[in-house]
Amino acid sequence: MAPDHPHEGDVPIDFGVLLNLAFGSFKAGLHAELARAGFDDVGPSFGYVFRLLASRPHNLSEVAGALAITAPGALKIVNDMVDKGYVERQAHAVDARQKLLALTPRARRAMKAARQFHAQFEAALARQLGAGDARAARRALEAIVAAAPAGAVHLRAV
Repeated sequence: MAPDHPHEGDVPIDFGVLLNLAFGSFKAGLHAELARAGFDDVGPSFGYVFRLLASRPHNLSEVAGALAITAPGALKIVNDMVDKGYVERQAHAVDARQKLLALTPRARRAMKAARQFHAQFEAALARQLGAGDARAARRALEAIVAAAPAGAVHLRAV
Protein backbone atom coordinates (compact mmCIF):
# COMPACT_ATOMS: atom_id res chain seq x y z
CA MET A 1 0.00 0.00 0.00
CA ALA A 2 1.36 3.43 -0.95
CA PRO A 3 1.75 5.99 1.82
CA ASP A 4 -0.48 9.07 1.90
CA HIS A 5 2.55 11.34 1.53
CA PRO A 6 5.67 10.54 -0.49
CA HIS A 7 8.46 9.94 2.03
CA GLU A 8 11.65 7.98 2.12
CA GLY A 9 11.08 6.31 5.46
CA ASP A 10 10.29 9.11 7.89
CA VAL A 11 12.16 11.77 5.93
CA PRO A 12 10.17 13.80 3.40
CA ILE A 13 11.48 13.74 -0.15
CA ASP A 14 13.60 16.80 -0.92
CA PHE A 15 11.47 19.53 -2.46
CA GLY A 16 13.36 19.68 -5.76
CA VAL A 17 13.18 15.91 -6.13
CA LEU A 18 9.46 16.07 -5.41
CA LEU A 19 9.00 18.75 -8.09
CA ASN A 20 10.94 16.61 -10.55
CA LEU A 21 8.90 13.50 -9.74
CA ALA A 22 5.64 15.44 -10.08
CA PHE A 23 6.75 16.85 -13.42
CA GLY A 24 7.79 13.39 -14.60
CA SER A 25 4.37 12.03 -13.72
CA PHE A 26 2.64 14.91 -15.49
CA LYS A 27 4.84 14.51 -18.56
CA ALA A 28 4.24 10.75 -18.75
CA GLY A 29 0.47 11.36 -18.66
CA LEU A 30 0.74 14.08 -21.29
CA HIS A 31 2.75 11.92 -23.66
CA ALA A 32 0.37 8.99 -23.17
CA GLU A 33 -2.58 11.23 -24.01
CA LEU A 34 -0.81 12.70 -27.04
CA ALA A 35 -0.04 9.17 -28.25
CA ARG A 36 -3.74 8.24 -27.89
CA ALA A 37 -4.58 11.32 -29.96
CA GLY A 38 -2.19 10.23 -32.74
CA PHE A 39 0.86 12.25 -31.74
CA ASP A 40 3.14 9.48 -30.50
CA ASP A 41 6.23 11.06 -32.07
CA VAL A 42 6.39 14.32 -30.08
CA GLY A 43 9.92 14.97 -28.89
CA PRO A 44 10.86 16.38 -25.48
CA SER A 45 11.48 19.92 -26.78
CA PHE A 46 8.58 20.11 -29.20
CA GLY A 47 6.19 21.76 -26.73
CA TYR A 48 8.54 24.69 -26.22
CA VAL A 49 8.90 25.17 -29.97
CA PHE A 50 5.13 24.84 -30.44
CA ARG A 51 4.54 27.64 -27.94
CA LEU A 52 7.20 29.84 -29.50
CA LEU A 53 5.87 29.44 -33.04
CA ALA A 54 2.18 29.59 -32.08
CA SER A 55 2.02 33.37 -32.31
CA ARG A 56 4.18 33.87 -35.41
CA PRO A 57 6.95 32.24 -37.46
CA HIS A 58 10.53 32.62 -36.18
CA ASN A 59 13.93 32.05 -37.69
CA LEU A 60 16.33 29.41 -36.43
CA SER A 61 18.39 31.88 -34.40
CA GLU A 62 15.29 33.00 -32.53
CA VAL A 63 14.33 29.39 -31.79
CA ALA A 64 17.86 28.63 -30.56
CA GLY A 65 17.83 31.73 -28.36
CA ALA A 66 14.44 30.91 -26.86
CA LEU A 67 15.56 27.36 -26.09
CA ALA A 68 18.93 28.62 -24.81
CA ILE A 69 20.80 26.18 -27.05
CA THR A 70 23.16 26.48 -29.99
CA ALA A 71 21.89 26.95 -33.52
CA PRO A 72 23.10 23.43 -34.50
CA GLY A 73 21.16 22.00 -31.53
CA ALA A 74 18.05 23.92 -32.53
CA LEU A 75 18.49 22.80 -36.14
CA LYS A 76 18.48 19.17 -35.02
CA ILE A 77 15.17 19.68 -33.18
CA VAL A 78 13.65 21.68 -36.04
CA ASN A 79 14.70 19.09 -38.64
CA ASP A 80 13.05 16.39 -36.53
CA MET A 81 9.89 18.48 -36.29
CA VAL A 82 9.90 19.11 -40.04
CA ASP A 83 10.41 15.39 -40.74
CA LYS A 84 7.45 14.56 -38.49
CA GLY A 85 5.18 17.17 -40.06
CA TYR A 86 4.98 19.64 -37.17
CA VAL A 87 7.01 22.53 -38.61
CA GLU A 88 7.44 23.90 -42.10
CA ARG A 89 10.03 26.22 -43.53
CA GLN A 90 8.76 29.36 -45.23
CA ALA A 91 10.48 32.01 -47.32
CA HIS A 92 11.48 35.15 -45.45
CA ALA A 93 9.79 38.25 -46.92
CA VAL A 94 12.90 40.44 -46.58
CA ASP A 95 15.95 38.15 -46.48
CA ALA A 96 15.98 35.36 -49.05
CA ARG A 97 18.90 33.69 -47.23
CA GLN A 98 16.73 33.08 -44.16
CA LYS A 99 13.88 30.67 -43.68
CA LEU A 100 11.08 31.20 -41.23
CA LEU A 101 9.78 28.29 -39.20
CA ALA A 102 6.03 27.95 -38.84
CA LEU A 103 3.67 25.44 -37.29
CA THR A 104 1.71 23.10 -39.52
CA PRO A 105 -1.96 22.23 -38.96
CA ARG A 106 -0.74 18.93 -37.43
CA ALA A 107 1.26 20.87 -34.84
CA ARG A 108 -1.75 23.01 -33.98
CA ARG A 109 -3.85 19.86 -33.46
CA ALA A 110 -1.14 18.45 -31.17
CA MET A 111 -1.08 21.72 -29.24
CA LYS A 112 -4.85 21.60 -28.84
CA ALA A 113 -4.64 18.04 -27.48
CA ALA A 114 -1.83 19.06 -25.10
CA ARG A 115 -3.75 22.09 -23.84
CA GLN A 116 -6.81 19.93 -23.23
CA PHE A 117 -4.66 17.56 -21.18
CA HIS A 118 -3.24 20.48 -19.18
CA ALA A 119 -6.76 21.72 -18.38
CA GLN A 120 -8.01 18.24 -17.50
CA PHE A 121 -4.98 17.59 -15.28
CA GLU A 122 -5.53 20.81 -13.36
CA ALA A 123 -9.26 20.11 -13.04
CA ALA A 124 -8.53 16.61 -11.72
CA LEU A 125 -6.10 18.11 -9.21
CA ALA A 126 -8.83 20.50 -8.07
CA ARG A 127 -11.23 17.58 -7.62
CA GLN A 128 -8.59 15.66 -5.66
CA LEU A 129 -7.31 18.49 -3.45
CA GLY A 130 -10.16 20.95 -3.56
CA ALA A 131 -10.25 24.08 -5.69
CA GLY A 132 -8.52 26.26 -3.08
CA ASP A 133 -5.56 23.93 -2.68
CA ALA A 134 -5.23 23.53 -6.44
CA ARG A 135 -5.15 27.33 -6.83
CA ALA A 136 -2.56 27.49 -4.04
CA ALA A 137 -0.44 24.88 -5.82
CA ARG A 138 -0.61 26.96 -9.01
CA ARG A 139 0.34 30.13 -7.12
CA ALA A 140 3.30 28.32 -5.52
CA LEU A 141 4.56 27.12 -8.90
CA GLU A 142 4.08 30.58 -10.42
CA ALA A 143 6.07 32.08 -7.52
CA ILE A 144 8.91 29.62 -8.10
CA VAL A 145 9.02 30.58 -11.78
CA ALA A 146 8.80 34.31 -11.02
CA ALA A 147 11.67 34.08 -8.52
CA ALA A 148 13.99 32.24 -10.91
CA PRO A 149 17.24 34.04 -11.72
CA ALA A 150 17.33 35.89 -15.03
CA GLY A 151 17.90 33.46 -17.87
CA ALA A 152 16.99 30.41 -15.77
CA VAL A 153 13.45 30.19 -17.11
CA HIS A 154 13.21 30.38 -20.85
CA LEU A 155 10.06 30.91 -22.85
CA ARG A 156 8.50 32.59 -19.82
CA ALA A 157 6.36 34.83 -22.02
CA VAL A 158 5.68 32.23 -24.68
